[in-house]
Amino acid sequence: MSELRTIARHAGTLLVGQLAVMAFGVTDTIVAGRYAGEALAALSVGAAVYISVFVALMGVLQALLPIWAELHGGRRGPALGISVRQALYLALIGAAAGVPMLLFPGAILDWTEVPPALQADVREYLAVLALALPPALLFRMFSTLNQSLGKPKLVTWLQTGALAVKVPLTAWFCFGGLGVPALGAAGCALATVVVNYLLLAMAIWLLRTQDLYEPYAIWRPMERPDWPTIRQYARLGIPGGLAILVEVTSFTLMSLFIARQGTLATAAHQIAANLAAVLFMTPLSIGIATSARVSYWLGAGDPKQARSAIRSGLKLGLLLALAYAAIVFAARHGIASIYTRDAEVAALAASLLAWLALYHLGDAAQGLCVFVLRSYRVVIAPLVAYTVTLWGLGLAGGFVLAYRGLGPWTAQHSPQAFWLAASAALALLSLILPLILWRAVRRNRPA
Repeated sequence: MSELRTIARHAGTLLVGQLAVMAFGVTDTIVAGRYAGEALAALSVGAAVYISVFVALMGVLQALLPIWAELHGGRRGPALGISVRQALYLALIGAAAGVPMLLFPGAILDWTEVPPALQADVREYLAVLALALPPALLFRMFSTLNQSLGKPKLVTWLQTGALAVKVPLTAWFCFGGLGVPALGAAGCALATVVVNYLLLAMAIWLLRTQDLYEPYAIWRPMERPDWPTIRQYARLGIPGGLAILVEVTSFTLMSLFIARQGTLATAAHQIAANLAAVLFMTPLSIGIATSARVSYWLGAGDPKQARSAIRSGLKLGLLLALAYAAIVFAARHGIASIYTRDAEVAALAASLLAWLALYHLGDAAQGLCVFVLRSYRVVIAPLVAYTVTLWGLGLAGGFVLAYRGLGPWTAQHSPQAFWLAASAALALLSLILPLILWRAVRRNRPA
């Protein structure tokens, strides 16, 4: 089977699961938006904080993918099982660090000047979501394991099944009924907590019962922490996690800075941000699938086949990104009207979706490259590139355009300023990361 077909099949399965998870956020956005504009604004700010914490910790665990894929490619099953058990310590350390950040978000809310009227609802939302973080990280480990084995179907089935539970629970807890009070945005968070614990319970059951995992002897008593091994994982995972943190916070901090513009701007931005995250699931899935194949072939000692996998993954991802961008631009008004019945919010959101079409092209290109770079253990250079472009040009540039003005441009006080700057930053990053990847592949080429 060709690499393109293998990657497409793997990525397609991943995409179904990723879209199911993203549908959690779409459900929250639509339900909260129809409950009240204030609930949607609180959700926008609270989700930005939660995502910033979660994806940084998730990025540390996702960096285990190339390690496990190489062990799989090298037919070292028992070693993979030991590696999974040692990585559990890393996940628990991450959960212990992340939960307090969600329980005590005051500093970041004050720093970004989130209006006091929103802060109480945001704090309540995050306090509930703190309960969801530990099972979310552990399930991410299970997902990463399956991706490294090239067997993502079980995870996809679980994620799609969880969506069937998430949708009615969100509506019920948000609007209330049958003895449950209307909880608004906090109800959306509570539904996420219930679903995450159900997913973790199912993952544990599968690990114990499915023949797929027997060659890796995963379900054995935990060894004592092997700190040199854990430090090795951290050296790869922490820069990768920080890079994802920079990427995501350059995006989510937009929500917090835009929040000071009021409910209209915040609600419109939430629509564009939610769709941007949904669109990114395709290059994300292709990037993960490509990384798994590249690492598999590197572990098997075949760098030529690894390069073939890279070419196939990049070709597939970039063609789909062009198609998505064209569709979003053409259908932006209709898409905005799906999210909200408020004409003002829909009009502003449609203008942001025009920028999203350009934003997605750069987002897809950088996402595809950064996952493959991890297969070659290149994590520091992408972190530096992310910091300079996304925080420097994107976030800081957007802030200046929106609130200070730049040269002949006066302060816009509009979310469009942030989307313009973010699109420019991603365009630059999409030129830098392919050059870094090209150098990494050349260094790995046999003499």
